[in-house]
Amino acid sequence: MTSIVTRFAPSPTGFLHIGNLRTALFNYLIARKSGGAFVLRLDDTDAERSKQEYIDAIQDDLDWLGLGWDRIEQQSKRLDRYAEAADKLRADGRFYECFETPTELDLKRKKQLNMGRPPVYDRAALGLDDAARVRLRAEREGYWRFLLDQTRIEWNDGILGPLSIDAASVSDPVLIRADGQVLYTLASVVDDVDMGITHVVRGSDHVTNTATQIQIIEALGATPPDFAHHSLLTGAQGEALSKRLGTLSLRDLRAQGVTPAALLSLMARLGSSQPVELHLSLDEIAEGFDLGEFGAAPTRFDTEDLWPLTRAELQARPYEAVAENIAALGVPEAIAPQFWEVARENITRMDDLASWWALCRDGATPEIAPEDAEFVEKALKLLPPPPYGPGAWKDWTDAVKSETGRKGKALFMPLRKALTGQAHGPDMAALMPLLQKVPARG
Repeated sequence: MTSIVTRFAPSPTGFLHIGNLRTALFNYLIARKSGGAFVLRLDDTDAERSKQEYIDAIQDDLDWLGLGWDRIEQQSKRLDRYAEAADKLRADGRFYECFETPTELDLKRKKQLNMGRPPVYDRAALGLDDAARVRLRAEREGYWRFLLDQTRIEWNDGILGPLSIDAASVSDPVLIRADGQVLYTLASVVDDVDMGITHVVRGSDHVTNTATQIQIIEALGATPPDFAHHSLLTGAQGEALSKRLGTLSLRDLRAQGVTPAALLSLMARLGSSQPVELHLSLDEIAEGFDLGEFGAAPTRFDTEDLWPLTRAELQARPYEAVAENIAALGVPEAIAPQFWEVARENITRMDDLASWWALCRDGATPEIAPEDAEFVEKALKLLPPPPYGPGAWKDWTDAVKSETGRKGKALFMPLRKALTGQAHGPDMAALMPLLQKVPARG
């Protein structure tokens, strides 16, 4: 059996976003589950827009998520190989030079649409003789298209099932621009062939691309990989995500406090027939991953779905996993484990620990309803100063109950609010021994 080799090929022209992660994760999981290889391939042929800071950021984001790659490749270092492939296509009559300007092409498209025809390139450049080409080259730079066989292109998609596209309904793809830049379609194909890529998973917006790439791969004398096209993400209300991806970069989600396990657990199941469940390791996620469980319908993504998973993952962490975070807050080592046990059930983000430690260290502004003012004043007079032992809350509330006759919620809630300024929070019996300051006794 051939070993599975997948790849993730982002352009280092910006930060990775949630849509990129869907593609990266699917390819990673397929390789990991099979014991194959996962290639990180930087699509950096656009020299103007590609930046080292984005290359570094891509690797940093994948490292943060634990999506390790077996090797890294850069397309900018393979330009000679693309030129070699282009020469082969020219020699085989599958590559032809065109000279239309963008304005001329747009005019052609409009005419075709007005006549009720699909806006497919008319292959006018094939009719140019040598003299015409020489004349046009003197006026402008030519660009290069791949000559499609106008047959039906078929493949069995790993998610969408059997697919078929009539190549006659598709324009011959431009593979090299007039400025000489090698475009994605050619570079990707040559790389997939040279790097032994066996499976390609990407967004459903690439379906037409796949059809043309299959022909290019075959023209280069190679066998196409297996393709699968996952659905595109939409917002919670079904709106297109593309305009909002700036707010959904992985580094923004990370800064907001989302944990890797939460993000990976959601993205590995979102859009599938399997329930979303928190998994704490990539091995667990890979074990249950199956492309066949995913559907073709657009997949709704809501950042709010990340928070219950993040909360559950944080609350499951042992003290040893958060000791550094707690020490950084200034929590004394002697009470740090106890602080974590008390605070852990009341955080959604790791940053939430800071407010709980501030409460323990500095006290809180009491929240006292007017009707409870006299009661709280009496209660605080019965409150001894810290430090408190494990029975302090019971001793105090028993004394207040005996003095005032209050009981149940009418007893406990005003006292909680008086000490913490909040109606909710950790169990007061566990929290009280951590309180280092309390309201004045009046």
